[in-house]
Order: sequence, then structure tokens, then C-alpha cells
Amino acid sequence: MPAELRRRLVELFEWVDPGPGASHLVSDTSGWWRDPGTLAALGPALVAPFRATRPTVVVSPAVTGFLLGPLAATALGVGFVAAHKPGDGRLPTGSLTWAQSPPDFRGRRVDLAVRDRHLGPGDRVLVVDDWVDTAAQVRAVYDICASRGADPVGTAAVIATCPPAVAADLRLTALLTTPDLPT
Repeated sequence: MPAELRRRLVELFEWVDPGPGASHLVSDTSGWWRDPGTLAALGPALVAPFRATRPTVVVSPAVTGFLLGPLAATALGVGFVAAHKPGDGRLPTGSLTWAQSPPDFRGRRVDLAVRDRHLGPGDRVLVVDDWVDTAAQVRAVYDICASRGADPVGTAAVIATCPPAVAADLRLTALLTTPDLPT
């Protein structure tokens, strides 16, 4: 990854105090979307480590994945498949394949679904998301791929804070890791 992109990602990232009663700071990555140079560089940087695996499609979970997934798919010259959550208000119609994630960092299990007609046997899937911590949603997407006969070739993320064993299991490559984040 170009050093300039890494520098800009860190520079445009903030921890925000959500206010009284909050138990932790929350991340603000909105600067990434506002900066045209960063936005243009994200897709190519995310997919670079996976070009040799020849993905045929990018799958990303709602909501931030709906921004990053198309950037990555465009950089690869392949299509994009959205993994929907029931609470996002945009459930597609038609036949869907569902999977439930293991508990995430808040202890929640997240349901994800993709349209059956957009993912099937022979697809080589690159999973793309903004942040992978517990990898719960990535694992749900991998389960959907298995149900549909598709092969996940790996996962690309902007930030990964998961343990190295989880990253290795998911063939995860991230642009930033915990030591890169401002404190």
C-alpha cells in the first residue's frame, strides 16, 4: 500500500466520545469518504493483495461495506454483491441465503443475507469490510458462500484489530492494524 494512503487514512480517522453514558469511544471514518484522493485509492489498495487469486465477485456486509465493496469490485473489474442485514430497512426481494454470525464485539449475533441469484458455484469471493475485530460478520459471509457453493478467496479490510490467528484463518489483509490507529 502506498505510504501516502496509510498516512491519510490515519490522519482522517478520529476517536469520538459519543457523550454521557457511553462506555467507550467510537470510531469516525467519515473523513475517508469526504477526501477524494483517499476514496479513489481505497479500492485498488484493498484488492492489490488478492489480484492473483482472481476473485469473480466482491461481497460486503451492510452498511459501510456498501461503500467499500463497489470500490473494490470496480478496481478488480468484477461485480458486487451486498450482504444485507434485516434491520437496515433495505431487505431485497426474492430468494435469499441467510447466515447468522457468531457473537460480535458487543455480544450480538448478526443475521446477513445475499440474493441467491447473485452468488453461486464457481464464484471466487473477496469479502471486503471497513473494520474486522471479532470477524463475526466475515464468518457469516463465509458461511453464506459455503451454502451457495462459492469459494471465499480472502478478506480485505481497511482496519483489522483481530488476533493474528483469526486473520490467518480468514486470509485477511488490512491497510491498518491496531498499532497504526491514533490513541
